Amino acid sequence: MKTTAKDFFLNLLAVAALYFSAGFLVNLLFAYIDLAIVDPLQGSAMYRLGSVRWGVAALVVIFPVFVWASWFLNKIFVKNPESRKYKVRIWLLYLTLFIAGGVIVGDLVAVIYNFLEGDLTARFLWKVASILAVSGLIFSYYLIEVRAEGAVSAEEGGNKIQRWLARISMIAIAIAIIAGFFVAGSPFEQRLRRFDDRRVSDLQSIQWQVVNFWQSKERLPDNLDELSDKISGFTAPRDSENNSAYEYRKASDLSFELCATFNREGNDESGSNVPMPAKAQFSGEMQGNWSHASGRACFERTIDPDLYPPFAKP
Repeated sequence: MKTTAKDFFLNLLAVAALYFSAGFLVNLLFAYIDLAIVDPLQGSAMYRLGSVRWGVAALVVIFPVFVWASWFLNKIFVKNPESRKYKVRIWLLYLTLFIAGGVIVGDLVAVIYNFLEGDLTARFLWKVASILAVSGLIFSYYLIEVRAEGAVSAEEGGNKIQRWLARISMIAIAIAIIAGFFVAGSPFEQRLRRFDDRRVSDLQSIQWQVVNFWQSKERLPDNLDELSDKISGFTAPRDSENNSAYEYRKASDLSFELCATFNREGNDESGSNVPMPAKAQFSGEMQGNWSHASGRACFERTIDPDLYPPFAKP
């Protein structure tokens, strides 16, 4: 039978949506594993929250496209069973089997290799299991599809195993998406945390300007307005959420305090801290630590003249 452009692009759309959905699902499962089982060699796994958000966003859009394309193709197959034998469809089915089978074989090779290397950690095994589960479901479903060769359509009873595999896949993806909203937090919650991240970044900028001011004039500024520089264009930033000024207090000739009001608690594990500039190191208990509780938080800093000597006068 002659393949029309409509048949070609519908089959291509279904397979492409399947590949992307599987890829983002695996990536999402990897992110959950990294968050649940932290690798000491990689430090905090909270950076994986970005992968969780991307995975959820992609699956919410792409997986329904796959479901719609598959449903639409099935309607065509019911009206015209011969359309199952289109060459483009057969080629794409075998390509899918080839890719899924290759992933399964590669997965097993990786397990054996890591076993011989003595590196079968729980983190690695869970990732292998997630790849095996996703690729195994795809391989099993399409292997049955290839063997069916014109089997009864889904509306007339269909293949029970295929329908169960499809249901398991849909339930798994639904659970993964719902879990993503709990793990990554609501959009409202993330916006509050982004405001907190901006506050930390602003305080770091102010802090570095205070140190630079001391090195230039051998005294601390009395207020933040003194940091304004028309040549460099620096003006002390203000709180981006409510446009209020940050608090600054000179405690002694070498010590000062910066304060801000935060929406949520922030520390290294929550990902609400922005790394300091390489040179911005200070003596004292906090040592440039920006961990904070929710509400008003103050950061005490003491300049070490040995680390930050005054600039040489001309």
